Amino acid sequence: MANISPLYQLDAFDWTVLVLYFGILIVLSIYGAYRVKQVIEFWRYSKFPPKPKREFAEEELPFVTVQLPLFNEMYVVERLVKAVIEIDYPRDRLEIQVLDDSTDETVNIARAIVAEYARAGFEIHYLHRDDRTGFKAGALEYGMKTAKGDLIAIFDADFVPKPDFLRKLIHYFTDPIVGCSQMRWAHINGSYNLLTRLQTIMLDGHFVIEQTTRNRSGNFFNFNGTAGIWRREAIEMSGGWQHDTLTEDTDLSFRAQLMGWRFIYLLDEEAPAEIPVDINAFKAQQRRWAKGVLQVWFKLYR
Repeated sequence: MANISPLYQLDAFDWTVLVLYFGILIVLSIYGAYRVKQVIEFWRYSKFPPKPKREFAEEELPFVTVQLPLFNEMYVVERLVKAVIEIDYPRDRLEIQVLDDSTDETVNIARAIVAEYARAGFEIHYLHRDDRTGFKAGALEYGMKTAKGDLIAIFDADFVPKPDFLRKLIHYFTDPIVGCSQMRWAHINGSYNLLTRLQTIMLDGHFVIEQTTRNRSGNFFNFNGTAGIWRREAIEMSGGWQHDTLTEDTDLSFRAQLMGWRFIYLLDEEAPAEIPVDINAFKAQQRRWAKGVLQVWFKLYR
């Protein structure tokens, strides 16, 4: 009797498992190869950091609006505003907008802090919305209606910008085609527990390797929603902040780059921030990012 290969005796279930197994293996292999390629390119391009076209003279520094979108951030809002107040930049060319959609005690805390610094002579404004249409994108869009700045810096509530960040980033905008500059995230509480340590590794892979490689190799990369500066003209010419995806930052980033705006990623300039310390907050964040990126993909490539 002729020998029959066991392969031909597999039933439908066995074939399904086999196909799924090798399918997943192929996907993981491709992803691994992509990551190896990025590491190689990182070392290749690490010697070529971006440089500004020139530097602004002190008297020609552009007007900057710093936008701080908030939603129920009562424990960190004061720290955030104080950090922004300490930014080293001419006071007559700096505006701060606290864009508060909060429904808790954050409202009273933020109003009091803004009033205190306004009395001290800072150009700082509190803008509150009862209707959260568009969520963060809606708040940023609302602030743009009254913002005075030619450049718009954005920081989420869990960030603590350094006083010298504007002095370091501003000069890249001497190039008229630069639409956005993005800083690397640093981690205030990266050693808090096992989850934060794992997030630190994951985020550093993105911010140190991936973003650097994409930018320096001439490919598109996305603004990460915070810790960066936009040219107002780039936002407006690219269609502004839109509400139809969960990741409005990625959406606007690619629309702007498709229109020809150049983005700058600054590996050596860091913006300290907190990361989620419990698994539920982490899962919610990752779910939002994953869904939002898919929404952007379908929106731009349909």
